[in-house]
Formats: sequence, structure tokens, C-alpha cells
Amino acid sequence: MTEQQEASEDAVMTRIGQAVILLHAGDREEARNRLGEIWAEIGAEGDSLHRCTLAHYMADAQDDPADELAWDLRALTAADGLRPGEEPGPPPGRRPGRGAGQTPGEGPGQMPGEGPGQAVRPGPQQAVRVFYPSLHLSLAADYVKLRRPEAARVHLARARAAAGALADDGYGNGVRAAIARLERRLAAEPGEGSRPFPEQYS
Repeated sequence: MTEQQEASEDAVMTRIGQAVILLHAGDREEARNRLGEIWAEIGAEGDSLHRCTLAHYMADAQDDPADELAWDLRALTAADGLRPGEEPGPPPGRRPGRGAGQTPGEGPGQMPGEGPGQAVRPGPQQAVRVFYPSLHLSLAADYVKLRRPEAARVHLARARAAAGALADDGYGNGVRAAIARLERRLAAEPGEGSRPFPEQYS
């Protein structure tokens, strides 16, 4: 990658970070507008890391749980498209509100490598894997909000299965604890009939 390309990549992440600051400050509408503009510029074939990071935060800027789900599905689709050379470094800032896929007050509000004073990049092979527990946890929480406990259980099981990639640190322990909390919550929920699993959004 050339220096010019690297500068362009950094500029996109900086702009995402600026929108996230607005989101944290409570200006959800302006955050949505800015993230939406960046999303349109990135395009469907854009950098997967940018798409995953942006969609991850755009989900929290939504007022409608169905829209939140749609953006979390986009984040998962983008993560699936990450190539081995695309290391997901720490996204900008802490994720507000529901945190790592949780309803308010239920879990850590950050993605891998985040936190005060942290700038940790996982290794190339681990980089993609550490995204999945949080992404599936987010989807499980979305389905809980939409009263879809069976769909929530599917993603919660995937979050649990992917949790082995998490480090034994504050972030990893926080995600594991959030998974356990949501598991306990869903254990008290009645089951529902089988429903088609939604396709991922592009």
C-alpha cells in the first residue's frame, strides 16, 4: 500500500471517528447523517474494514430496532469479507449504549483493541476472528429487542462458539460476561416457533 493510500485509509477512519464522537455526545441524527455519507462514498465494494467499523457504529445510531438489526447484519457481512491482509485495528472510540451487542447497561461498549490508552492490533490470523463474538452478540441483542428469542439464541450460540478467539483481557472478559448475561436472560424466555433466518444485508 502506498503512502497516499494509507493516508486515504486513515482519513476515512478519522471521519468515522468524528461521527462516533457526535454519537457519544448524543447527536444521533448528525452522526447518522455523517456515517451515511461515508457509507455512500465507500460503496458496496469498498474496504471491508471501513464497512464493518462504520456499520458497527451506525447500528447504535438507529432509533428503530429493525434498522439496528439491518446495520449489524451489514457489519457481519463486511467482517466476512475481510481478507487476511486487512487487519481490523481498533475502531474509533467506545461503542455507546448497548455496548458489545447488549441492551443498555448489559455489556462492554467497545470493539477489539479499544479502551483508554489502548491501540492494540491483533495478529493477521487472529484479527478477523476477534470480531465475531461481539458481532454475533450484537445480533443476538437485536433479536431480543425484536422479540425473536430463537433467532437471538442462534447468534448467541455463535458468539459463544467464537469466544475462544478472545484474549484474557478486559475486552475479552467483558464480552464473555455479556454473553453469559444474555444467556441467562434468554433462558427465562419462552421458545417460539421456527422462523426463517434472515439473509445478511449487503
